[in-house]
Amino acid sequence: METVNLNRLAYFAAVVDTSSFTKAAERLGITKTVVSQQVARLEAELKTSLLLRTTRRVEPTEAGRLLYSRCVMIFREAEDAFDELTSSNAAPTGVLRVSAPNDFGSSKIAPIAAAFTRKHPACKVELLLADTKIDLVAEHIDLSIRVGWLSDSSHQARRIGSFRQYLVAAPTYAISPRLKQPADVAGLPFIANLALKEPMVWPFTRNDLDHQTVRMQQSITSNSTPAVLAATLAGGGVSVLPDFLCQAHIEARHLIRLLPDWSLPSGGIHVVYPAARFRPPKVSAFVAMLTETS
Repeated sequence: METVNLNRLAYFAAVVDTSSFTKAAERLGITKTVVSQQVARLEAELKTSLLLRTTRRVEPTEAGRLLYSRCVMIFREAEDAFDELTSSNAAPTGVLRVSAPNDFGSSKIAPIAAAFTRKHPACKVELLLADTKIDLVAEHIDLSIRVGWLSDSSHQARRIGSFRQYLVAAPTYAISPRLKQPADVAGLPFIANLALKEPMVWPFTRNDLDHQTVRMQQSITSNSTPAVLAATLAGGGVSVLPDFLCQAHIEARHLIRLLPDWSLPSGGIHVVYPAARFRPPKVSAFVAMLTETS
């Protein structure tokens, strides 16, 4: 087979994207006749039908779908190569879209975003905070901060830090002096965080030898970690909170840490990227700043 004219791949992909020869021609800035001729020649070169043409729309055949998926990869690699060459020495610019959980985003990422825009005034940061995972591709997210335990994903991830979890309560909350071990907590009103996978079951460990798993009795539930913190500060019961959110309150004696000799599972702080080889300068610079402060 003779060498394929790569321009024809672009014409073919545009037709699949738009489901129309006319719209593909408008997108490419050429005539419909040229698009039709080039796609026909591509089919002739490959000796297979790539498109099903009807009076209403154009759809790819099975072979067309296979070729289209390869075209997407080829064009993405080409765009990454051009971006990498043109941006390798460039300063960070443009809009950086970052997603993060409410608690970590508000307490840690927002201040870093402020420092980042001061250092790189040609950049803007859009910070999307939610305790549910955001679709990185659909929402055009440049990077996502995941706090806790990563599930399997097609995205790329990098661990940049860790956190601990503490059992806490407000000083005004009356706690029995008999609270000596995790089992004693089971009967206390518990403020549960529904953003967690198992908000009511907590494994405690002491000296890597003693292990106790406690099922709590919920009194208040919320799917927002900051709301759990607020309810705990108000004396609504005991709760488990990450150190980055409650440490300052413990030091200010707004909260007390219960059972300090016992440990709860620690978690990781990860940067998650959409799958791609090339990272624009704005992403690399922001991650560098995150790593420095973690």
